[in-house]
Amino acid sequence: MIKLASLFSFLLVLSSFHANAQTEEVEALDSGLVQLSGVVVSEETLGELPYTTVLDKTSQRGVFCDYYGYFTMVVYPGDTLLFSAYGHKTSNYVVPDTLGNQFYSIIHVMEVDTIDLPNVEVYPWPSREDFARAFVNMDPYDDAIRRAQRQLSGESLAFAAARLDVDGSLAYGSVQSQYQTQLYTNNQLPANNLLNPYAWSKLIKDWKDGKLSKQ
Repeated sequence: MIKLASLFSFLLVLSSFHANAQTEEVEALDSGLVQLSGVVVSEETLGELPYTTVLDKTSQRGVFCDYYGYFTMVVYPGDTLLFSAYGHKTSNYVVPDTLGNQFYSIIHVMEVDTIDLPNVEVYPWPSREDFARAFVNMDPYDDAIRRAQRQLSGESLAFAAARLDVDGSLAYGSVQSQYQTQLYTNNQLPANNLLNPYAWSKLIKDWKDGKLSKQ
């Protein structure tokens, strides 16, 4: 008997909840509320506009679109919705007052807005004092050609070459040169140019011809 009474009480509570739900649904239908859902896209690319602001100007309530430009909100027929997204013109949408269904879906297209920013001139001097100091210390005879000649001088190129790492071609050439030297002096002592009379005669000839001074 106790189990039957408990079961009867549970069914009674469940039926009351179901009745309340049906009453709320009927009241929602009678009140004219509409579940409006939609996707906001760009007119230029037809791509979704994430995080667009959708404001109901009539009720002063709003929502944000998700990452895919989707939104959903409860509105009344005749409400005016304001769509706002960065880089696009703000637009309005009026909910139709002739809807025959409680659920309504739309695709809202927004027009791209071109933003013209003011021109910004960037100077290499942070202040007027620095500009005046640089102007006073300026060398008017140091033109681009002379700076290029100074940068391409033998000393500058040798200094830059000394700081560079050996690339693949130079490393390969050095290894091949060592390998050829080993083949040439196989089972012999390595050649020493300090004891080579031909190398000494060539050095003296180059010195007399002035080739060493030019280098």
